[in-house]
Parts: sequence; structure tokens; C-alpha cells
Amino acid sequence: MVFADRLRTGRHRARLAAGLLLAVLTGFSATALADWPDRPIHLVVPFPAGSSPDTLARAIAEPLSQSLGQPIVVENKPGAGGNIGTRFVARAEPDGNTLLYTINGPLVTAPTLYKKTLGYDPFTDLAPISLVATSPNVLTVSGDMANIYSAGDLAKLATARPGALNYGSVGPGSSAHLAMEMFKQQAKIDLAHIPYSGFPQVITAIISGDVQAGFMVPAIAMPQVRAGKARALAVTSLARSPLLPDLPTMAEQGYPGFESISWNAVLAPAGTPTPIIERLNSELARIIAGEPLRKQMALQYFTPAASTPEALTRRMRDEKARYDTVIDTLKLSLD
Repeated sequence: MVFADRLRTGRHRARLAAGLLLAVLTGFSATALADWPDRPIHLVVPFPAGSSPDTLARAIAEPLSQSLGQPIVVENKPGAGGNIGTRFVARAEPDGNTLLYTINGPLVTAPTLYKKTLGYDPFTDLAPISLVATSPNVLTVSGDMANIYSAGDLAKLATARPGALNYGSVGPGSSAHLAMEMFKQQAKIDLAHIPYSGFPQVITAIISGDVQAGFMVPAIAMPQVRAGKARALAVTSLARSPLLPDLPTMAEQGYPGFESISWNAVLAPAGTPTPIIERLNSELARIIAGEPLRKQMALQYFTPAASTPEALTRRMRDEKARYDTVIDTLKLSLD
């Protein structure tokens, strides 16, 4: 037992020493680290005020501010699908005073979709801190569609009517677009893509019959499902959502390994000292596990999901590889 305690202490000291060395190399001193944070921290959200990531970022900012003893200023820098704000953080000073709260798009699909104009590499210019929350997409059709109660039913209809069905998304390269293209590839079906400006417009098109299906965020889809105007067929997570337990996964319906979820995470500029990353990770884990944040997340069908920085990095790499296959097949570029 004593040996195990000493071993753990030794490992902690080794990590701390590595972080202090990095701090020195990036212009920090041990004194500066001890004093951090000594001024307000800017939490950049690369999406508009009122958006889902903005709402959750603000929910985290208040308890994080209390823990760190400094104001957390949520700063919206929208544009280019989140790339503008993400680029801003990637180029910021790695001093722990500028952080990024974002969804997966700017981290995993943007590098392939914007090879020429992105201006940052999420794997070398950003330092993952923690995953925050996850939410599946929901395969949705109109409530008036006869005999369509599963992903398989929709695939059979599309097979019988090749090229005759449409689906809606919030634009090329979006998770809703790539999820349907993944479904099309696995089911070997053909549906035409109709892009819209937002999910409210997509659900309206599904209800009216202008398009026959779409992968929707549950916060937009489920009120219409409960009203009987739309029908939810499946979720896109590997396991059933605890907030939508009655909805089967795509994998359960015959599409193994199908996953296309939305997630939120906190990152910092690459080179941010390890002790700061570790402190933020610890504080975020405690906040994410708290009941107040869980209740707020549930309103948007998000499930709390804190992680280590290493686990977030693995998620980013695995998801990028999965989406790259779809993007390459489509020969899709947004440059």
C-alpha cells in the first residue's frame, strides 16, 4: 500500500515537473503558474449567442468562475461553421487565459473540408482539456409516412424508389449531411440532398413532405415527435441515449458501428502548461458531474461526459477517420 502511494506520488510529481518544464519553455515561471489565474479568462464560443454550445458554455462558466476565483468571460466569435473562433483560440497565447468551447465539427471534419483555408490544425494547434457532453442525432421522418417505423423501413422504401426520395440537412459537411451519407453507403440507397439554413427549417420540410427524412438534433425533433407531426426512427449513438431510452440505435437496426453524435468539449491553445490543463480538467470533471448542469443539459438532450485530455484526443482522431471516409467518397470540399 505504501509502495503504491509512493508510486502514485512519484507519477504526479513527474507530470508536474514535465508541466513546469513546458511552462518554462513557453515563457512561464513556477511563480506565474502558482498565481494562475490572475485575471479574467476568456471562453471563446465559435457560434452565435443563443446557440446550443453557447448555452452550455455559459452554464459551465459560472461554476468554473467560482472554482478558479476569476470571471469567465464567454466571447462569441461565430463564422465559417465555427472555424473563425477556433482559429482565434489556436493562435492565442498559451497562458491559460483563453479557452475554446466548441462542438466536434471544427475539430474533426473542418480539416478535411477546408484543406486550403482552415488556418489551423486542431491536432497540433490546440490542447484538449475535456469532453463535456454528448448527444445523438435522431433519424426523423414525417408522422404521416405510412409503414415507416425503422431505419430498415426507410431503406426498403428508398430501394423501391431509387432517387425519388429527398433528405434535409443544415448544409454540406454538417453532421446531419454526413450521417445520412453514411446511412446511404451502408444501406446502399440513393436519396437526394436538400440543404437548409437550420434545423427548424429541416423539421418543417420533413413535416410538410418537402423532404422525406433527415438526421435531426433531438431538441428540435422531439417536440414535433411528441406532437405526432414527426416520427423518430433511431438514434445515431452506439448505445441508447439515457434521455431517449425507447429509441433503438442504428446499430440495433442492422447498421453495425453506425455512430454520428454531437459533442461539446473544452480546449486550449497548444503549449498551455500541463498543470493548467490538469487543473481545468479536474474542475470541469467536478462541474460536469454536478446535478445542476445535468438538468440543464437534459433540456437539450445532452448527456454529461467528462473525459481526460487523452481520451478527447482519441475521440477526435477516431471520428476524423470515420468522417474522412465519407467526405473522400463524396469528393466534398468547402474551400
